[in-house]
Amino acid sequence: MSFREFLGNSATVTRLRESVRTGHFPQAMILAGPRGAGKYTLALMLAQAVNCLRPVQSDGLPDFCGQCENCTRIAEAKNLEDRVAEAVAAREEMRDTDKRETRILIQTHPDILVIPPDPPQLLIKIGQVRQVIHNAYYRPPTEARRSFSIFTCAAFMKEAANSLLKVLEEPPANTSLILLAENPQELLPTIRSRAVLHRLGALPAEEIEALLAKRRPELKPQDQKLVARLAEGAVGRALTLDLSAYLASRQVALILLRTALRDPDYSTLFRATESYRAGADGQEKTLSLLRALGSLLEDLLLLLAGTPSRLRNVDLSSELQALAQGLTVDWIDGAAHALANVESGMRRNLLRSLSLDAMAVTFAER
Repeated sequence: MSFREFLGNSATVTRLRESVRTGHFPQAMILAGPRGAGKYTLALMLAQAVNCLRPVQSDGLPDFCGQCENCTRIAEAKNLEDRVAEAVAAREEMRDTDKRETRILIQTHPDILVIPPDPPQLLIKIGQVRQVIHNAYYRPPTEARRSFSIFTCAAFMKEAANSLLKVLEEPPANTSLILLAENPQELLPTIRSRAVLHRLGALPAEEIEALLAKRRPELKPQDQKLVARLAEGAVGRALTLDLSAYLASRQVALILLRTALRDPDYSTLFRATESYRAGADGQEKTLSLLRALGSLLEDLLLLLAGTPSRLRNVDLSSELQALAQGLTVDWIDGAAHALANVESGMRRNLLRSLSLDAMAVTFAER
């Protein structure tokens, strides 16, 4: 793999490769863009380009060979979900006392540290940031020219965010921090002010649809159109989106909306939410439901705004038009806040099925 295979955002990628060429790579950087835009893939590519043992060029700019020891070991962190699952499973095997003190970190190369949100709260925690600080100040690169710490999300616990400022204020010369964020405003202003911001923009749905015709020919044309809209301009999300799983989550989301807006059949609602229980599988299932519900709420808002051509759930256009009758922007705003409260409650380990039921009741009472 090389930079040539990175799809979209050529201007941003070119600027970053120029910084590799000149040797002025930022010590702290924020890569911002929608989920699935390729932020994590690009961060690993940059770590490879800086530390490649047999660097090459493409399009007149630095590239990485993808075959040397540094490139291959860094690339082993590419399947982040699998690596995190392995780390979580390993932590579960520990004694309770050790388990409480152990934080999830991914390190397939001794000088490249990946920091994902620590489950079950899915936040960056103080223990993870302390490890980054320790590596930055007391563990200079041993096999790479430059060490990298890659934070895969912007959701920090307050103490962790404040601790990160130490390494941002006085960064060692031979290390770089990359923070990945869907919304940079989630980060403290003091963090944003100390990091160079690069944005990955969304690609037009038509371009993604054309790409899907080549890369996912098993999808029917109408499904390719739906996936292209649901991807919100993010190539990675379009190529990996499990449409059947999304449609299953969306069906439950529709039950929530119908119960609130049209058919107050709470027995159907309770049967649907009963399966959203504890455990890692239940957590991912709930997050998928919340994303599907958020997508439907945004489509309802687009209908109220008079822009039906921008709908993402294009196959539900007629039903969404019916649900939007009599709705107000205030109702949608309140529903979005209720959805955010459920997501926040998940970080406090609240019972998911009851949280979803409460949210549906809140919708109906508005």
